[in-house]
Amino acid sequence: MAMYVPLSEGRYRATEHTQGPWDPRTQHLGPVTALIAHELARTAPRPGLDLARLAVDVFGPVPVGELEVRTEVVRDGKRVQCLAASVSSGGREHVRATAWRIREAGTPGTSSPPPPLPPSESEPSWLTTGFGYGRATEWRFTRGSAAETGPATAWGRSRVPLVSDEETTPLERLAMFADSGNGISYALDFDTHLFVNVDLVISLFRAPEGEWICMDAETVVGPSGRGLVRSTLYDSAGEVGSASQTLFVAPREAS
Repeated sequence: MAMYVPLSEGRYRATEHTQGPWDPRTQHLGPVTALIAHELARTAPRPGLDLARLAVDVFGPVPVGELEVRTEVVRDGKRVQCLAASVSSGGREHVRATAWRIREAGTPGTSSPPPPLPPSESEPSWLTTGFGYGRATEWRFTRGSAAETGPATAWGRSRVPLVSDEETTPLERLAMFADSGNGISYALDFDTHLFVNVDLVISLFRAPEGEWICMDAETVVGPSGRGLVRSTLYDSAGEVGSASQTLFVAPREAS
């Protein structure tokens, strides 16, 4: 089963594979962001224009159920193109996004760091049974751990397709994982605090390739209820860009 089942143009049914860690009734932002990338790829495509930036603002939790993704061209040009997307259900908008495409050109590339060494295939992968997105993805840590706070570096790949009967693209895979910087490098205990991101900004200087995405992530929390996550993104060939998340931080209410 995929993360989403298409119902009609721009309409999907989310499956249990999209469930987030805070509430099984709501989705992890990773699949939602990947679905936005999926729909944007179908919006006014033009050869030679590649996505360079995707900024996602979260207005509220996205329920696991039927949803609609609407897209539009905000600015169309020969060298740059701005797109927008909105995710809603039941007449309520949950997420809004903007994206920039930039034309391809033969520019001299600067050197960029190679990817962190991938873990041995003989090492066990980390799979979580606690929520749908965790079960639908596979992680291999090379620094830090899912069981401890602090910075972390991890390789990840999806174990299920994004959309039924469609091949998941490398860009969709990257979008699916870029929101997990908060989850792999958390700075406070899950049992005592909430730390939910209100946005996600992905910036890319080249297109990602392949099945595996690597994140080198670090979370910092300030003294006034806000936090910031910074992640460097890699594929098997090297660095491709970065992701950032602004966090809402609060103690969990006693039950």
